[in-house]
Amino acid sequence: MPHHFADIAFTPTVKKVQGELGSRSSYARMEGVTDAVNHQLTEAEAGFIAARNSLYMATVSETGWPYIQHRGGPTGFVRVLDESMIGFADFRGNRQYVSVGNLMTEDRVSLFFMDYPNKTRLKLFGRARIIGLDDQAVLSRLEMPDYRARIERGFVITVEGFDWNCPQHITPRYTPEEVAPTIAGLKARIAELEAALIQAASHQ
Repeated sequence: MPHHFADIAFTPTVKKVQGELGSRSSYARMEGVTDAVNHQLTEAEAGFIAARNSLYMATVSETGWPYIQHRGGPTGFVRVLDESMIGFADFRGNRQYVSVGNLMTEDRVSLFFMDYPNKTRLKLFGRARIIGLDDQAVLSRLEMPDYRARIERGFVITVEGFDWNCPQHITPRYTPEEVAPTIAGLKARIAELEAALIQAASHQ
């Protein structure tokens, strides 16, 4: 099956449910493309990933339980190393190490990259490799020199498949940096109006 994300996600049971609920025909057409797709990042995916300041990463434990963790950093902390590989530095957090422990026995991961203001979501399947502090050649490609946080390790993820998701039900959210230009414009306009009122009052 040439659509790599569908090849992973659409198991026989999933296909059966799609058939029962009436969506199988449309997804069958998606799977029927002649050339392999959605397994190598294009400029669109690379640019989208590079513009993010967070992601959600799911791993699976040896007992079969899924675990989702939020990962964040400065914009661009996830590095697109090539068309088939991404990576990021693992900054010190609460030290539970659930994701790290899970990756010791199962390297498969699922990532969500969210652009809340534009209601856009990129889903990615991959296989993750932990990069130790002794592997400076790789770790140096993941570091953020201007970000003051302790790096404990790195993650390099080989892309297995990806897909852009429907924007329905994504609630727009904005960071302080994203709303700052709008607020600055409003403040400037308020100051302008206040100055005009003071000037008008002085001529009465």
